[in-house]
Amino acid sequence: MTQSTTPDKASSPDALPRQHRQYTIGELARMFEVTPRTIRFYEQEGLLAPRREGQKRIYREKDRVRLKLTLRGKRLGFSLAEIREVVMMYDAMPDGNARQLQRLLEILADKRANLERQLEDIRLMRMELDDVDDRAREVLRSLGH
Repeated sequence: MTQSTTPDKASSPDALPRQHRQYTIGELARMFEVTPRTIRFYEQEGLLAPRREGQKRIYREKDRVRLKLTLRGKRLGFSLAEIREVVMMYDAMPDGNARQLQRLLEILADKRANLERQLEDIRLMRMELDDVDDRAREVLRSLGH
């Protein structure tokens, strides 16, 4: 982990207060088991905003949390627009957390409703497949096979 810009000889990087920790792109990539290219993509999409030192990207704790939220959102099937909306609220103050949670609950309710519709579609499709399967077997039997 990269140390804070104010060195403290008596403490290790892990002893730094969490809000002062800094990370390289490689450290975040290893931490979240993604490629640096993935992190750069999320940066390009405006979800991460590292500080630059020449060509080197320096990520703060805020970026780490945003990456964590982004990756969790992707695993849950959120679109980038939905993730961006929730992650951007992470920065809003003073009531950002309450608004973020309320919007997250709305998005989750929409996702849940979509899953229920998909489950019903799958159930109906299975019934139709079973019906076609039964008819095909009946025809085969009638042909003596």
